[in-house]
Amino acid sequence: MEQEPWSLPAGTLIWDRSQQLDQAEILYPFALEELLCKLVGEGGPPILHLWRHRRAFVMGLRDSRLPFAREGKRWLEQQGYSTAVRNSGGAAVPLDLGVVNVSLILPKRTGQIDFRHDFETMYHLVRDALHAVTPDVAKGEIAGSYCPGDYDLSIRGKKFCGIAQRRQAHAFVVQAFVVVTGVGEEKARLARQFYQIAAEGADGQQFPDVQSDSMASLQELAGLNDVQPFIDAVKETVRGRSRMEEQSWKQIHLPDDAQVAEMVESLQNRYGID
Repeated sequence: MEQEPWSLPAGTLIWDRSQQLDQAEILYPFALEELLCKLVGEGGPPILHLWRHRRAFVMGLRDSRLPFAREGKRWLEQQGYSTAVRNSGGAAVPLDLGVVNVSLILPKRTGQIDFRHDFETMYHLVRDALHAVTPDVAKGEIAGSYCPGDYDLSIRGKKFCGIAQRRQAHAFVVQAFVVVTGVGEEKARLARQFYQIAAEGADGQQFPDVQSDSMASLQELAGLNDVQPFIDAVKETVRGRSRMEEQSWKQIHLPDDAQVAEMVESLQNRYGID
């Protein structure tokens, strides 16, 4: 099948933090991306950010408003999960070392209104990165999945990737979680257990009805037994779609740990569940 044309801005930089696993605070990458988005909006180069977390559960804003969200959060933390509420769209997502988080941080185009173009860019990136192992990546909501949306990515009806977005005045972040290795059903069961606690008594329209057979990993669907080939394929795809300017890193002032910590605190104060 002919590949649709798509591209990334010239000079898109790659920041691969997928092996930096010492941050226990799950809000760290989201706080970092909030600062990077501001940097891009002020004229900095577009950035691809890749990261993973050992054991976390990230809720959406709607999840945080469920009747027993606090009880669900405490239950997750008793199971050893770092928890947080993110400021991008979407619903709850479990994370572990088998999940690769792919974020594109891009400037807004003049007159840009339709956010679907940005979701399409992420869809094409993930699809093309996987083309060597499977041509069967589809988009469209998968009923019963966690964090459901129009841009669920799936293979043979099983979701392995969800996409969300965070927009600022002059730039935006498109975030994808990609379940590369592990058992998709286990992650779906965890999300379902969270909702059974947090959404007790809530209207069924307020949270997804997660079914364990809706999710699968790329290991299960396409035989990828390690995250590194996928990470390498994403980076190679970005290099092929953007004229790289490797020296640009020297021209930007990246946020330091103190700035990120301050942003973590700000996000916690604004969106956190007590």
